[in-house]
Amino acid sequence: MGQGIAMPAALAALSGGLLAGWGGAQEGAWLLPLVFLLALLWVAVWRPHALIWVLISAAVAISIQQERSHRLPVGLNGQDLAVHAKVVDVQRHQDATRLRLVIERCTSPAPLVACDQLHRVRVSAYDTQEYRVGERWQMTLRLRPPGGFKNPDTFNYEQWLWREGIHATGYIRSEPAPQRLEQASPRLRQWALDVLAQLPLAPRTQRWLAALTLGDSEQLTQEDWALLNATGTTHLVVISGLHVGLVASFVLLLGRFGARLISPTNWRLRTWPWWLAGAAAVGYATLAGLAPPAMRAMIMTLLGLWVLSGRHAPGPWQAWWLALALVLMVDPLALWRPGLWLSFVAVGWLIIIWQGRAKPHGVKGWCWALLRSQLLLAPLMAAAVLIAFGRVAPASPLVNLLAVPWVSSVMVPTALLGWLLSPLPVIGLVPWWTFEQALAIFHQLLVVAVKAAPLWQPPVHLGYPLAGSLVLLALCWGLPAVPRWLRIGAVVLVLTTPWWPREQAIPPGQLQVTIYDVGQGQLIELRSARFRLLYDTGPRFRSGFMPLQSLWPPGQFFDHVMVSHADTDHAGGVDALLTDHHVSQWSAPAGESVAVHHQRCAQGQRWQQDGISYHVLWPPTGENTLSSNDRSCVLLVQAGEHSVLITGDVGRQVERQLLTQLESRISVLVAGHHGSATSSGVQFVRETQPQHVVFSAGRDNAFQHPVDDVVRRFRQQGSCLWSTAHDGALAFSLIPQQPITFQPMRLLAGGHKRC
Repeated sequence: MGQGIAMPAALAALSGGLLAGWGGAQEGAWLLPLVFLLALLWVAVWRPHALIWVLISAAVAISIQQERSHRLPVGLNGQDLAVHAKVVDVQRHQDATRLRLVIERCTSPAPLVACDQLHRVRVSAYDTQEYRVGERWQMTLRLRPPGGFKNPDTFNYEQWLWREGIHATGYIRSEPAPQRLEQASPRLRQWALDVLAQLPLAPRTQRWLAALTLGDSEQLTQEDWALLNATGTTHLVVISGLHVGLVASFVLLLGRFGARLISPTNWRLRTWPWWLAGAAAVGYATLAGLAPPAMRAMIMTLLGLWVLSGRHAPGPWQAWWLALALVLMVDPLALWRPGLWLSFVAVGWLIIIWQGRAKPHGVKGWCWALLRSQLLLAPLMAAAVLIAFGRVAPASPLVNLLAVPWVSSVMVPTALLGWLLSPLPVIGLVPWWTFEQALAIFHQLLVVAVKAAPLWQPPVHLGYPLAGSLVLLALCWGLPAVPRWLRIGAVVLVLTTPWWPREQAIPPGQLQVTIYDVGQGQLIELRSARFRLLYDTGPRFRSGFMPLQSLWPPGQFFDHVMVSHADTDHAGGVDALLTDHHVSQWSAPAGESVAVHHQRCAQGQRWQQDGISYHVLWPPTGENTLSSNDRSCVLLVQAGEHSVLITGDVGRQVERQLLTQLESRISVLVAGHHGSATSSGVQFVRETQPQHVVFSAGRDNAFQHPVDDVVRRFRQQGSCLWSTAHDGALAFSLIPQQPITFQPMRLLAGGHKRC
């Protein structure tokens, strides 16, 4: 196969995926069939031989469009659906069990909205049922279309759901109780996991064995992932080309050794060892569940074996393009997975830096080859990870230099040997005991590396310049005939880029406000030149997740955190702040249990910082019998002629008492109680006449916040209305003598008039 076939096939698959992604929105859906119709007409008239490339592109695009058709219809959002489903993945957590289900039958409660297209869902189970992969259940689900929070420079959960092929999220209803319809059929992978669970090994050893040999990386804890991310070694744990390649190489060596014994005169001509190695790669990837990384590694390993066999084999670049084409045709959603591009960038760069070089010989030669490859690969992969995830693991080059040979030559072989010898009662434990000791050394290496050089998330304005300098460093040292002065200059550029001038500081007298998208809850950040205040900390969900955890890297400093009251949707992130960040001062109303030592938030408190005035309007001093909502801290912030009023969850009666303390029209009002009917009374809205109103509410929330009456009330006053449910996080600045301009993270489809 020549490059004339492999490259066009890959480009055709790539273009089909990009076209489907570009024309997939509702307003652009008509573009896709039009483009392919024009392409078919052009092929029929001018390039008949190119028909195969149009068909490949169309097949990928149609597959992606079919994925969109499986999404939960909007009309079934929050409805109870009776389904028959098969369990395909189980993740057990302390407070809940997360399941991935394949829907086999679905009954819609709405006669005009069908759910028969719904296919894969991710749900939480809060009952005591024991779910196992492969079981079939009858259950009632409450689902919502795939979505996530929209905040600046954070993980895009909605895009992750898309590329994982998940068409709805939600939870299992406890009533009616789920019923098991069919036990899980015997599965080799599940049997292997059960064997691991019964072994006399440490829990850490069991979960790392499951990840390294069976592809069950979900067993790794958050602490494990944090350690791997901080050292840039996640690729060593997820089933990848390293693991599948090692299995294939080991089987190939055994096969060729057997061929040499059977036919010593012409053993080099035997093809069956290569076929045996290919079968081992397929079998191992299948055992690992054929997840996208395992499937990608299997395809690349098979093509690598073909190239190395030398029998009518393509060259390295032809195989690279062919692998890309096959992966996109088999799994079109891989186009949106960073792992795909990290893998292909790494392999492509290795081809470049080794093309034309002689094969290494001897132990010394192979050690030098490994050292050279790792050093030249490290800056390019650091740049790719920085662009994809916005972070850099400074210790990654050195750690991988030691970890890659350790994992590939010690840990993985002993882990696999343990499976081969597992039927033997005592001898079978010896390899796994060796693996346990090797894992302890590897783990200690990662811990030391993280302490010496923790994970670094550079400021946003430095992300692309730093990535560009790392790419330049890789090119200067990886490509031949590059002048020495340019190579040294690339090193200096990488070392000096982090010290470039920072973003312009906030001038005194100006205030930057960000109202974060945290679902049904509230979290507001106010920043001036030398002061950073948080009003509320967002919710804590039943599963234990706190949205605050996803907003900033650990180690942030906050001068003041004001918790309006102790409800979970306002104080749910306190634990995350205590664990990961530093807070100089806490405040909350008297009588509220906030799980942290705090000073009392009370009416009359005032302070100024950087020319900004802060005034606490509520609750009153002294003991009171107010409800928790009506005890909320009410904060008025003023910058020049502009003002921001945050009222927490206080009700209409308290709002009327606040009017005596307000002297002018409010510039920005964060609506009370997320837009509930209990707040934003008629008199309060008329008197404050807010120019902008923000509703901090969850998308498709069960309370239907903001309620219609409240929205209508503000519209009658001519207020500009914003909602985190639809707009995502909202950022604006209070600059004296300048109008307020909002910057929403998410815009409603088609746009809408706000003022």
